[in-house]
Amino acid sequence: MKSVMKIVALFTFAHFSHHVLTALITPLLPFMRSDLGLSYAQAGIVLSAFSLSYGIGQSPAGWLADRLGPKLILTVGIAGVGVAGILVGLSSGYALLLVSLVLMGLAGGGYHPAASPLIIAAVEPREQGRALGIHVTGGSVSHFAAPLIGAFLAGWFGWRGAFLGLSLPVILLGLYFYKAYGRRQAEDAAAEAAAREGRKKEAAADVRGGMPRALLLELSVFILLVTATGSALTATVSFVPLYMVDTFGSGERTAAAFLSLFYATGLFAAPAAGRISDLFGRRRVVSTVGIISAAGIILLPFLPAGFGFAALLFLLGAMLFSRMPPAEAHIIGLTPKHIRGTVMGIYYFAGMEGSGILTPLLGVLIDAFGFKRGFLYMGTGLAVVTVICITVIFSIERKKKSAAVIQGTVTGA
Repeated sequence: MKSVMKIVALFTFAHFSHHVLTALITPLLPFMRSDLGLSYAQAGIVLSAFSLSYGIGQSPAGWLADRLGPKLILTVGIAGVGVAGILVGLSSGYALLLVSLVLMGLAGGGYHPAASPLIIAAVEPREQGRALGIHVTGGSVSHFAAPLIGAFLAGWFGWRGAFLGLSLPVILLGLYFYKAYGRRQAEDAAAEAAAREGRKKEAAADVRGGMPRALLLELSVFILLVTATGSALTATVSFVPLYMVDTFGSGERTAAAFLSLFYATGLFAAPAAGRISDLFGRRRVVSTVGIISAAGIILLPFLPAGFGFAALLFLLGAMLFSRMPPAEAHIIGLTPKHIRGTVMGIYYFAGMEGSGILTPLLGVLIDAFGFKRGFLYMGTGLAVVTVICITVIFSIERKKKSAAVIQGTVTGA
């Protein structure tokens, strides 16, 4: 157990390092908008330049992690983001900013597809949701700290200075992880060799048998539900700083720092949701999160500045992080071991591309109709997708239970 917790702690630290810079983009968007004179649609493109490329990087990174091992891919996912952050800080205009953010996304795509399967492999099934929940807190801490640190640095040195100030530490943290994981890899070399042999045998068996069509359908619809929820929440919260500045008259630094409230929820929501899903079922937790998220997005623009708005933003943050541990545990549990990195790459690709498409789309809607109708359309769309996916997922579950009962009856007879 002690060794397992060391592994989880190492990856939680790595997760923090990975997101310190990527978490700056949204809270510093008002500073970028003022400096570069961006429209809402252009602001959405700034966000999607990172998220789209981040998604594109996930699938090939997962494929490479399955074949080359995770060490190098994970390191690029951390230190490579730091190098790209320097380019963001040195960008002199809108076009160079977009190019730098694309490079940041491509470099960052290597972390998640490799990390989650490794954590799952190290933990007993009954503790997997909890372990992934603890891992998520690393990202939550960075998303909580980055708006506060970024707003402070941007206030004194501008948004470019904020990126430059945090990029070098991220590069150093990535190199530290490479060294620390190297020691862990050396300790577990025999176990890893045995695991590789197991993956080879499982791969050969899977190639002969193929993935059952019903399993593929369940996996696809479940991924759609999870990524739709995450994409809608991410797109919505991306415009919260601009919404606060333009609707409530908040200052840019206040609006940026306010996002810390949203991301602080991951510190308790992710571990709690992971543990609850271990006990009561991962499909149910993810389905509930989707329903609450859709309702919350619809309600958001109807609340005035104050406690109610802050409380709802806090709830939406909890939903964003609550979906992750049960979703990852369920997807990895459904997937053959030798392609887990590849499937997780597809999962993260879908999530990033979804937010990359929905964010500028929401910007266009806000330009055309205003914040209230833009958020209303986003929440309604998520509600429709959630209901359809839940119907299909639980229909598949009922069929599996019925088939198991029939099989048991036949076997008993």
